[in-house]
Amino acid sequence: VPQLGPQLPPRLTQQPWHLLYSSGRDGFSLRTLYRSGARPDSPALLLIRDTEAQAFGAFSASAIRSSSGFYGTGETFLFSFCPELKVFRWTGKNNFFVKGDVNLLMVGGGSGRFGLWLDGDLHHGGSQPCETFDNETLSHQEEFCIQDLEMWGLA
Repeated sequence: VPQLGPQLPPRLTQQPWHLLYSSGRDGFSLRTLYRSGARPDSPALLLIRDTEAQAFGAFSASAIRSSSGFYGTGETFLFSFCPELKVFRWTGKNNFFVKGDVNLLMVGGGSGRFGLWLDGDLHHGGSQPCETFDNETLSHQEEFCIQDLEMWGLA
């Protein structure tokens, strides 16, 4: 989280972040992750570690929630610590920021590919280059198994 601080929108850099959801504490469930979300106007930081010990995730300027369509703003970004921090910002090509239901959470998209997706039981996910962020694959492989997942939000 400290390494990501300078990458956040300036209005958020001095704000205290709190752990809202942890797979170790709260179990592996997308429904639980949605219920753990902060206020609707509060940004969220998703941190993921896969079973190959790769760390990556997403920042959303609005709370992670279930939705019928894509939501979010151009402040949304993907990141990877593989091996050092790389940040993938909005390209302006589309507005496919965040979309989620009980079975799937997606961040970034275009042409049937998602920058980051997580399944409903938060055991599996994937990452592909996508038009929204022009990102690299965040993990070593396009599909991965999740070891730990955390969601952080503002107090």
